[in-house]
Amino acid sequence: MTRARRLTVLGAAAALAGSMVAIPAAAGSAAPPRPDAARGRATAAPEKSPVAVGYGGAVSSVDADASAAGISVLRKGGNAVDAAVATAAALGVTEPYSAGIGGGGYFVYYQARSHSIRTLDGRETAPRSAGKDLFLENGTPLPFDQAVTSGLGVGTPGTPATWDTALRTWGSRSLSQVLGPARKLAADGFTVDATFRQQTADNEARFRDFPATAGLFLPGGKLPAVGSTLKNPDLARTYGELAHKGVGALYDGALGRDLVRTVRKPPVRPGSTRRVRPGKLTAGDLRAYRALSQAPTHTRYRGLDVYGMAPSSSGGTTVAEALNILEKSDLSRLSEQQYLHRYLEASRIAFADRGRWVGDPAQENVPTKGLTSQRFADSRACLIRDDKALTSPLAPGDPRHPKPCGSAGKAAPTTYEGPNTTHLTVADKWGNVVAYTLTIEQTGGSGIVVPGRGFLLNNELTDFSFAPADPAVHDPNLPGPGKRPRSSMSPTIVLRHGRPVVALGSPGGATIITTVLQTLVNHLDRGMPLVDAIAAPRASQRNAAQTDLEPALWNSALRTQLEGLGHAFKPNPEIGAATGVQRLPDGRWLAAAEKVRRGGGSAMVVHPE
Repeated sequence: MTRARRLTVLGAAAALAGSMVAIPAAAGSAAPPRPDAARGRATAAPEKSPVAVGYGGAVSSVDADASAAGISVLRKGGNAVDAAVATAAALGVTEPYSAGIGGGGYFVYYQARSHSIRTLDGRETAPRSAGKDLFLENGTPLPFDQAVTSGLGVGTPGTPATWDTALRTWGSRSLSQVLGPARKLAADGFTVDATFRQQTADNEARFRDFPATAGLFLPGGKLPAVGSTLKNPDLARTYGELAHKGVGALYDGALGRDLVRTVRKPPVRPGSTRRVRPGKLTAGDLRAYRALSQAPTHTRYRGLDVYGMAPSSSGGTTVAEALNILEKSDLSRLSEQQYLHRYLEASRIAFADRGRWVGDPAQENVPTKGLTSQRFADSRACLIRDDKALTSPLAPGDPRHPKPCGSAGKAAPTTYEGPNTTHLTVADKWGNVVAYTLTIEQTGGSGIVVPGRGFLLNNELTDFSFAPADPAVHDPNLPGPGKRPRSSMSPTIVLRHGRPVVALGSPGGATIITTVLQTLVNHLDRGMPLVDAIAAPRASQRNAAQTDLEPALWNSALRTQLEGLGHAFKPNPEIGAATGVQRLPDGRWLAAAEKVRRGGGSAMVVHPE
């Protein structure tokens, strides 16, 4: 969980735009002041709004300070890539339990000049010494919580390389320039809210076992008070080092040496009884890291082009397959019960195929084209019955050789993935768009702050399967040397005739895929304005015996109706925290974020109406 500061298309797009003309934007409006340590006076924290409409570009994230950082770059003439990196860097300050330079992510970019989509895989990698037994002791998988709070779960960070590659390839500003707002925010501090305090409390026991972590997030040995200002001068200095020396400071410099030392010998508090296993990361692993430029996934849906993140993420393939399965259903005309039933079944099927086929393509034979093909989806869609739900775990199909209602081996349950991460979406006045999802995995990552550096290390390697869910079924997501663990991050951009319609993404572990899928269907098929499509109650089926339901669905008659078809449910208080941007027909940008989840998101535009 991240900290909260937190019509069918062709016929209804214009109507949707018109319905939103009068929505106010709150970008840059005043809120209670916080101290400005650098100048000795108060500055106003930006106010939050879930929707903003206007010109000049847009930013949507979970945090008002982060969105404001991106807007400030756009106002100074920066493009969407510059603003995305500025927003992400600010999230490393205000959302340090979800993102930061100790983690990784996936960057999807629409270039208006060429009408093309480019992507960067900035996923963390396992040490080159890692094998399939990385999380086994005496042949038995480690307890998950022990793997999380360790050096063993730390992968080579990909976020700094992603920023550097994106800026050098598509940006118009230097890393030093776009890090400016985040450096100031880290030095001056941000205002602690109830969610940040609660997330700190949830991690308090393990944070206390690492002096550098406790010193940063438990000031004076206590939980930070709501309304207090939390400063991170170490991170401000670290950002300054990256600004002046470049990301080589991490991948081949003093910052990297500090990181490796922390992973290989976690600095545990004297007297702690916690067993914190050392990791295997080396300076050579850092030097070898690259953010990978690769082709996006692509599928056609209702005459639109839907682009997403290819493996090592499973987001693009799984969203595409589910949309392809739903293509033959007129979801705009179905009842709510019929629509939800088909959406859940499409998700169930796509997750069954994800589990069998998707891993790091550098080490696994991933049939990406087959998984995203309409032919394969049609062979799987025939499994769906209107009068009866499928049973999970469902066996996968074979995208290489599709057969109607066929399967390819035994069913295996979906492995666990923590429900965390953060997402931002940016557009600029030239029409460029970025959808960027980044993470350190668990809330609070490994729990280990690099001493003197001000950022948490990831526990991303725990996204690997510790052991096969079924020894008789090939698992493409076992650890391996230099391998990237499978992810569910699903930054997505939708185009019509080569121009952006909507871009979005979400945190939430494996529920990211279903959040993006459901939001797209709500908006594109069910005719909801983007902010309402994001706010609508969610259900998440991931080839599991039970489907997660948010309270509004759990407490509704729809649950009983779906149970009558054989669906089984469990309550989930909150699924995902999406953000998105939409290009309106008259050229304005609409930015949208959560209305309520995680305290509500922050949508801003450069020139609000």
